[in-house]
Amino acid sequence: MNDPVYGFITIPDRLIFDLIQHPYFQRLRRITQLGLSSLVYPGANHHRFHHALGASYLMTLALDSLQSKGHEVTEMERQGAIAAILLHDMGHAPFSHALERDIVSGIDHEHISLMFMERLNKEMDGALDTCISIFKKEHPKKFLGQLISGQLDVDRLDYLKRDSFYTGVSEGVVGSQRIIKMLDVHEGEIVVEEKGIYSIENFLVARRLMYWQVYLHKTVIAAEFLLVSIVRRARELFSQGEGLFASPALKYFLTQKIGRKEFEQDEQVLHQYASLDDHDVLGAIKVWTGHKDKVLSELSTALINRRLPKIRLSKTPFTAEEIELWKEKVKKAKDLSDQEVDFYITSGKVVNNAYDTDNEHIHIKYKDGRVIDVAEASDTLNISALSSKVEKYFLMVPRD
Repeated sequence: MNDPVYGFITIPDRLIFDLIQHPYFQRLRRITQLGLSSLVYPGANHHRFHHALGASYLMTLALDSLQSKGHEVTEMERQGAIAAILLHDMGHAPFSHALERDIVSGIDHEHISLMFMERLNKEMDGALDTCISIFKKEHPKKFLGQLISGQLDVDRLDYLKRDSFYTGVSEGVVGSQRIIKMLDVHEGEIVVEEKGIYSIENFLVARRLMYWQVYLHKTVIAAEFLLVSIVRRARELFSQGEGLFASPALKYFLTQKIGRKEFEQDEQVLHQYASLDDHDVLGAIKVWTGHKDKVLSELSTALINRRLPKIRLSKTPFTAEEIELWKEKVKKAKDLSDQEVDFYITSGKVVNNAYDTDNEHIHIKYKDGRVIDVAEASDTLNISALSSKVEKYFLMVPRD
């Protein structure tokens, strides 16, 4: 197939082909990679399907490179690692991260991805045993799991380059293939050869910039929290017995509280989740613009017509007094109740941490055998500064 980022890529074997063809994976064609970022960057209409294929391609390059350096990877391990990265995002809710906590509760998309893998494994008579072991980081070769999820995994290497391509934000461009060629294994874990240090520095800086310019862009935040308010209002109306247009899958999740327990106890839940995608949500919102409920109608119309709320940013939390003042203004202007105004006013914080040293580190391997953290090894950039969390607080208020 022809990928716009990497060019022609091939499917390595029949199992991978069958996984791509499965309806669970084809659903990713209908889950946008960047949520509502296309309201800011019109080209950002790519989907999780693109990303999963790109990441699986980078996995083949990474395994080729490591094998060429003498590290043993069996055919079963190779197939398992490629399958794991291919399927790693199957658990995403509609619009990716935007609705992850509002469609279901108490369970993240990684765990739902694992449940999809386990369901597929039953269908395929255990063909995904190694895949699941690698995904859960239970495989004895730790570096395989790190390529799926780690500080320098192929997931990040693909999405930074791909999201940069589709948004046109050139600061996110990273040398994915060069970094992959610089990877090595030391004592069972991924390290980077000494000559790759500058590429790693660029990778960390690109990640920091992409978060502020794309993933946490203030208008994107406004759009996605508006989407959350719409879904929450629809759920409340359903709970009051109000009739709303919704697809069967969307109605299923808006009329019931679904969490980890429900996923684990009822196979029907995963089946319903596999039927839910962006089209269900956006189609319903278009209809809701004409609903008799003033709040649902106004919020839905604002999203469809891109009349997005304003976002006020601050380095310190907004006080309860400031928030209450805005609520009083909006209540008076729109003639809303105390309960209704909460759908128009949202406050919270966003966090950017390009290099999270709390979990894993990126290690640089020198020719003399020394292995040093990149923050210590870097001599041109203070990488340690990128490991500190930057927090910004926001207050969402109606545009009008």
